[in-house]
Amino acid sequence: MVAVINSWLRRTFADQELVILALVLVFGALLVIFLGQMLAPVITALVFAYLLEALVKRLERLRLPRWAAVWAVFLAFLTGFVFVLFGMAPLLSRQVAQLVSQIPEYLGRLQLLIQLLPERYPQLISPQQADDLTARIGADLAQFGQKLLAMSFSSVVGLMTLMVFLVLIPLLVFFFLKDKEKLLRWIGGFVPRNRTLVRQVWHEVDEQMGNYVRGKVLEILIVGAVTYVTFSLLGLQYAILLATITGFSVLIPYIGATIVTLPVFAVAFFQWGWGPDLFWAMVAYGIIQALDGNVLVPLLFSEVVDLHPVGIIIAILVFGGIWGFWGVFFAIPLATLVNAVLRAWPRTPPDAPPHQPG
Repeated sequence: MVAVINSWLRRTFADQELVILALVLVFGALLVIFLGQMLAPVITALVFAYLLEALVKRLERLRLPRWAAVWAVFLAFLTGFVFVLFGMAPLLSRQVAQLVSQIPEYLGRLQLLIQLLPERYPQLISPQQADDLTARIGADLAQFGQKLLAMSFSSVVGLMTLMVFLVLIPLLVFFFLKDKEKLLRWIGGFVPRNRTLVRQVWHEVDEQMGNYVRGKVLEILIVGAVTYVTFSLLGLQYAILLATITGFSVLIPYIGATIVTLPVFAVAFFQWGWGPDLFWAMVAYGIIQALDGNVLVPLLFSEVVDLHPVGIIIAILVFGGIWGFWGVFFAIPLATLVNAVLRAWPRTPPDAPPHQPG
């Protein structure tokens, strides 16, 4: 076994391109693991610049100079950024505050409903079990109040950090677009010239990642907008907040929609109780999720590598555990990267003679 491992190491690391590819992957992984939180604004700006680069290239194909294309796209991005910051964010924060203030009332009503269960369903739940459950809800409510108080004390620091991010991100997006070639040449100066394998893997991942990120952003916007219009027409409370979390739930395939079902059902139930309004709200939510999974996703991601659902879930768990939100967002592109590396990595030919121990 030792001889086989030594033979594999000699054969693998004798190839300079494989060594370069391995070093690039290890360096990137270490950078994300140890500096991912610190570099969050840089990573966010890179994602925006990556999305906007497609628009810049489209304007360049229309014979617009790059500097003019960059300025046009950046000003459009800045307009949208300001709209979200001063238009959407205050509405969301207001609805979050209203929902948080109503949580004690919701839990109180839930306790009353639980107390009625032994009378209606004595064979399923006893009075003692109902009392234990209501006591547990009361304890959870007290814990929630303490956490809310702790969050209010740390909100000043969080607000300062957010303000720094909001200033840095547009600046970084502009310079990433404006000085793209200069930055790529500078990074390329640190990588040896013999990097054909790295370039091959990057070209494959770049195409898939571009399709995925642009498709995922469009999916979030479409699902969020359709959900908001639907919930508003139905008269459901907190329509903007529920539409936002429903839109972002598409970041976690198969799991996100299931998780978001609970707050949608809870808000509808406490607003209307059991009845046709609750039924139609959940039917509408189910139709939106069905159209997203069966119509929208195939249209937007037809060019993305088809990964098995088990592989997608494993990628979400692994990369989400390593990198948090961004790991979940980039789970599929990162799984594509792993797949591309495995395909590019040289294998022993099937007709090669077996290793003979010396």
